[in-house]
Amino acid sequence: MYEAFDSERIARAFDLRSSEDSITRMSGGGYARLMTDHVHDLEAVREATERLLGAAGKLDDGAVAEPSRLPGWSRGHVLAHLSRNADALINVLQGRPMYANSETRDADIERDAPRPLAEHLADLRESGAAVLVAAEEPADWSRTVTMRNGVTDSASRIPFRRWVEVELHHVDLGVGYELEDLPEEFVIRENDFLAERFAGHPDVVPTTAVTADGRLWTTGGGADGTPVTVRGTAPDILGWLCGRRDGSALTVEGGSLPALPPL
Repeated sequence: MYEAFDSERIARAFDLRSSEDSITRMSGGGYARLMTDHVHDLEAVREATERLLGAAGKLDDGAVAEPSRLPGWSRGHVLAHLSRNADALINVLQGRPMYANSETRDADIERDAPRPLAEHLADLRESGAAVLVAAEEPADWSRTVTMRNGVTDSASRIPFRRWVEVELHHVDLGVGYELEDLPEEFVIRENDFLAERFAGHPDVVPTTAVTADGRLWTTGGGADGTPVTVRGTAPDILGWLCGRRDGSALTVEGGSLPALPPL
């Protein structure tokens, strides 16, 4: 499914304005609310970054130059993007534009992608630590901040956005870290985020995704058609929603698996 991605779409995948809390409906009509806790999420970012650095540290210069799972991007591109994203989120937290413009963002990634592994690791470690320091500064976490393309969000969501970047791009490296290895909380919250992304979309019929343990996500609904139910594991649902998997591991009732528009 990765063929749907390009550099600009990779960036847009994280541009959605999200609700402050993550709400997942359970079977029987109840709801589980996962409150946004920026302190908790900062610790999750710290742990995810250490996992990423540990995995990347086992590569060599040749492996960094090899293709990642993202079309057109080497593993070096993915690592460079993660470092520059950390810089960009510092800009957001400190009230500056996230990127000067899309051209500068892309040029910075292309400039840094061919670097040796040691330089990538040092940059990722330094930039990752810097965004955590910036996020730990006393601040009004209820304030509204501006992302790319005029998208706004609560400042309290920035740590989760960084967590998404680190976890999903770790998977994109293709080094043995899969969607099933992601923390359960992360998978649930990211499914919430992406289900919201496609809610009401004019090209997606009403869709309910269900796991065996009773978690439900509803999305789509803007297109005419019979409602469908998609069943599978939470990681497989995530893979379908974020375009990392083709949905072949899912079962569908009421019709065919909806083709989701590119993020």
